Amino acid sequence: MTDHLVLFMPSGKRGRFPTDTPVLEAARQLGVHVESVCGGRGICGRCQVEVQEGVFAKHGITSSNDHITPFGGNEARYAEKRDLKPGRRLSCTAKVLGDLVIDIPQDTVVNAQVVRKESDGRVIERNPAIQMCYVEVEEPDMHKPLGDLDRMLAALEAQWGIPRPAIDAYLLPEIQKLLRQGDWKVTLAIHHDGEAERPQLIAVYPGLKNEAYGIACDIGSTTIAMHLSSLLSGRTLASAGASNPQIRFGEDLMSRVSYVMMNPDGREGMTRAVREAVNGLIDKVCAQGEIARSDILDSVFVGNPIMHHLFLGIDPTELGGAPFALAVSGAVSVKASEIDIVLNPGARTYMLPCIAGHVGADAAAATLTEGPHRQDEMMLLVDVGTNAEIVLGNRARTVAASSPTGPAFEGAEISCGQRAAPGAIERIRIDPETLEPRYRVIGIEPWSDEPGFEDAAKSVGVNGVCGSGIIEIVAEMYLAGIITEDGVINGDLTARSTRIIGNGRTFSYLLRDGEPKLSVSQTDVRAIQLAKAALYAGIKLLMDKLGIDHVDRIGLAGAFGSFIDPKYALVLGLVPDCDLEHVKAVGNAAGTGARMALLNRDHRREIEATVTHIEKIETALEPKFQEHFVNAMAFPNKVDAFPKLSEVVKLPERSVDTGAADGLEPGAARRRGGRRNRG
Repeated sequence: MTDHLVLFMPSGKRGRFPTDTPVLEAARQLGVHVESVCGGRGICGRCQVEVQEGVFAKHGITSSNDHITPFGGNEARYAEKRDLKPGRRLSCTAKVLGDLVIDIPQDTVVNAQVVRKESDGRVIERNPAIQMCYVEVEEPDMHKPLGDLDRMLAALEAQWGIPRPAIDAYLLPEIQKLLRQGDWKVTLAIHHDGEAERPQLIAVYPGLKNEAYGIACDIGSTTIAMHLSSLLSGRTLASAGASNPQIRFGEDLMSRVSYVMMNPDGREGMTRAVREAVNGLIDKVCAQGEIARSDILDSVFVGNPIMHHLFLGIDPTELGGAPFALAVSGAVSVKASEIDIVLNPGARTYMLPCIAGHVGADAAAATLTEGPHRQDEMMLLVDVGTNAEIVLGNRARTVAASSPTGPAFEGAEISCGQRAAPGAIERIRIDPETLEPRYRVIGIEPWSDEPGFEDAAKSVGVNGVCGSGIIEIVAEMYLAGIITEDGVINGDLTARSTRIIGNGRTFSYLLRDGEPKLSVSQTDVRAIQLAKAALYAGIKLLMDKLGIDHVDRIGLAGAFGSFIDPKYALVLGLVPDCDLEHVKAVGNAAGTGARMALLNRDHRREIEATVTHIEKIETALEPKFQEHFVNAMAFPNKVDAFPKLSEVVKLPERSVDTGAADGLEPGAARRRGGRRNRG
């Protein structure tokens, strides 16, 4: 019997299992939620999985369909009677024969991730690139041999003042039929996205058509969020979100670039996956808004540079190393059909410009939304994600950079971490005297110490800690004295609380006992320290570049940033000291910027001009990055003061424990007299 490495995505959980272990059993042993209500008899079909083929260098796995037992009788019978999509397997009957990367399809998961990127509902002045023009056309006359199309265009110029536009070829065979269906009255959809551009006739409707729609979409590395809006009223009709299916190729951006480099069809596979996901979201928003796909005439997309390139079908390999060259940095306008987005045949797609090699169209969209370039105050805008994008400045000067924070803030690389789904802890408070925690769970209204919690937990479950919860628990552990300024879990506290548990040379904090047992280890704390230090160091480099020692306002953008409590962001040292009243979650600013560009073409011109004036800083090339990074490993920071935070939060006495850095048992430095006060 040989053990084989099995990795489940998108959770990232892995383990070794003997030959002939059912995939469902492997999932259960690792705590991966794969639903099965038939007791593993191959009847319910809820345990469907997909085997990912290829070399996954980051994980050291070569996965293949040859590494799983062949399609069996139970699966064949189920496929005959129900729906088993090509490539799907029933994990209760399929068994492990070799190393595997197994994807849990999100459409089979009941407790799927909660994609919390709703439209912020702001009113946007309308000047869309689409104009609906109702015209009445002269009927044919034997004495006037002008063609039907030419008479229609003459009516457009006479009645709307729009000279002869370019015409999409697909319309030519349809014009005569549509004119007669409308009794010589038709509505023309004209696309005009700039004074220098010739207007384009992209759709024709018989009779009066007094509505047109567009979609704005933020393609994040983890989640995709889409909004359906009326181009005429500006109203948002529907919003929908989904996990980015590219996550099975790699949780972070560089893993996906590596996948492209190591697999000949890697780029095509990831492009196809994200476009299919986008088309699936279009189905959802159309169903919610009760409209047809053919009524969508315009679309705007934003994303970080790698998502931007993969969505457009561009190989992102050059973004994997210096000088991080973009294939295209300016705005892109194409027909939606040219990138396999299924809307009206004439629908257009606009993508905002990228700022730099790792500061993308999503950061440009967030900049458009919050407008640091439109104000006198010094504003810091941070989109906290797998790759943090940072914009800092005011109307006089604006700079931008990115920092490789990794997936720790989103629950990955954390032993008890998970994505924001029902059953995930999202809010935590620790009593500094007893060290006892209380917490709030997504899908459960009461806090853990309130009546009704345990009853609700039996049905929803308490399965892990999501990103906002990870931030709060580490910050609360610091405030309660469980971890030192340098991030070492204080083992001396085992005498005070049974929640401090020894793990050899290090310690962990028990958050919840039971099944599963949830605890925060020293390794987890280190992962958060590394992520937050990378972010803070990037911010400090931008402050150095502008010659400033403080910021006036901070905006935390993105789904993750929207759910961080600003107080804990400061306690942890994610961002510099600032008046708490001026530290705000600004929601999905990238999605809002996409809506602004969708509903008003003037915003497209604004951001295109703004991006050319933003100075780009490459953090990897800055000599002071390492110094800032090391200082930022401490809570909140080893050298930077946080006086404004100290006015509202009682911070622990600042101290240094060098034991962790020396590889000693935590607390050893203090026992050697290594403690010193820092005032």
